[in-house]
Amino acid sequence: MNIDIENLPDDPATLKKMLSQVMARYQYLEEQFRIAQQKQFGKSTEGHPGQGELFNEAEELAADVETPELETISYTRNKPKRKPLPEDLPREVIVHDILDEDKVCDCCAGTLHCIGEDKSEKLQFIPAQVKVIEHVRPKYACRTCEKEGISNTVKQAPVPHSVIPKGYATPSLLSQIVTCKYQYGLPLYRQEAMFKQHGIELSRKTMADWIIRCAELFKPLYDQLHQHLLQQPVIQADETTLKVVDSDKATSYMWLYATGADSPQATITGSAIPNIVLYDYHNSRAGRCAVDFLDGYDGYLQVDGYQGYEQTQATLVGCWAHARRKFMEAKKGAGSKGSGKADWALNHIQKLYRVETQLKEETAATRYAQRQEKSLPLLNQLKTWLTKSAQQVLPKTKLGEAIQYCLNQWHKLMRYTLDGHLAIDNNRAERAIKPFVIGRKNWLFSQTSTGANASAILYSIIETAKANDLNVFEYVTDCLEQLSRPEADIERLLPWQFAKQ
Repeated sequence: MNIDIENLPDDPATLKKMLSQVMARYQYLEEQFRIAQQKQFGKSTEGHPGQGELFNEAEELAADVETPELETISYTRNKPKRKPLPEDLPREVIVHDILDEDKVCDCCAGTLHCIGEDKSEKLQFIPAQVKVIEHVRPKYACRTCEKEGISNTVKQAPVPHSVIPKGYATPSLLSQIVTCKYQYGLPLYRQEAMFKQHGIELSRKTMADWIIRCAELFKPLYDQLHQHLLQQPVIQADETTLKVVDSDKATSYMWLYATGADSPQATITGSAIPNIVLYDYHNSRAGRCAVDFLDGYDGYLQVDGYQGYEQTQATLVGCWAHARRKFMEAKKGAGSKGSGKADWALNHIQKLYRVETQLKEETAATRYAQRQEKSLPLLNQLKTWLTKSAQQVLPKTKLGEAIQYCLNQWHKLMRYTLDGHLAIDNNRAERAIKPFVIGRKNWLFSQTSTGANASAILYSIIETAKANDLNVFEYVTDCLEQLSRPEADIERLLPWQFAKQ
């Protein structure tokens, strides 16, 4: 706002209006400065001091503070204990015994006998071994037919099956390359250097071609997982940016869709929803991308506030983690003077999360019933507070934005109480997409859309395997072996089926 100091109006009402506009602008800029400082130098955690008293309202605390009495507290605690090493690991026993001449008593010269022993375990690492498997196929012919000039037939064993025809890569080698890149974020140029240490010249171009071939083999399994995902009552989705060098757009996107939980142990009691994580590459963030992938899906879709998901036929469910995050920004923007309203909202949202913590091990039916009893009253209180505070807070401040976000998304934020299979937030999808984000920091970009699509398929296979507690290397190895054969049994290779074998 440009103000001519020399020509200010004389009307007090006009001056007050101008001053309020200046103060609002000043407050907004000060808030933005604090948030920028927090992002650059502060902690990234979203915790706040009020989390210790989640069910105590600030106005219920006694006004006078009593002098605390000193008391002596005695307690016992569990001593930290190191977990034993797995029993199935190969073991080499080394006995450290005394010399035979020392097995004599120093007092009476009698023979000592063994009264026990002490054991300690040390873990040794053996570097990976690389070996060449040479396939020899002898040829056989008939000498009699050769002498008589009769047409002779040469007999020989058929060419051994190979994942990549005419290539020397075995399923284990391909699995090593794939898991190193997509599970551990190791770029191909670093893997190239690792193989060189073993005296193997394996270029990143060759490994990139192999990865694309592996993605083609996994495509039928990916499509089968896609069909299973669309049959589930709840899907969580998210998206993140990706740079593709040869794309016609500066920024592309990797979309993510997940069902179930992060692991079988975290699955809702009695739930039959499988743990699936699927990535889908597009060079756009248009809502049409989600529409095409979901293909008419009309179940629950839990997402953030991005409007693109409105184009789908799914019933959208909001994310309380996003709502809470906006109040955290308001709290950080308030600085040292604090923000009572932001703290109140954060404490109230934490009450909703406390209910979810108590219901973590319960069945979907119990979660639904308890949410109706405990969560709905809390949500109604919060809605009343939001409506009242919206009239008292400047809309362009961070606090005003947080309040308005909740009001705009309220019908979606309430929906998690409608079904016990729904979560209070979209953190399942955010956690699932994090491995891709971390990997992206290492390999930075994809060269082509073909490579990006291959990455989407392989990330999907690996993250779904992890969500089902599989040994990823062994799973990928076995899948490559089976999928490269004609008429592979795709259903048997589904992670939750593979785990039962």
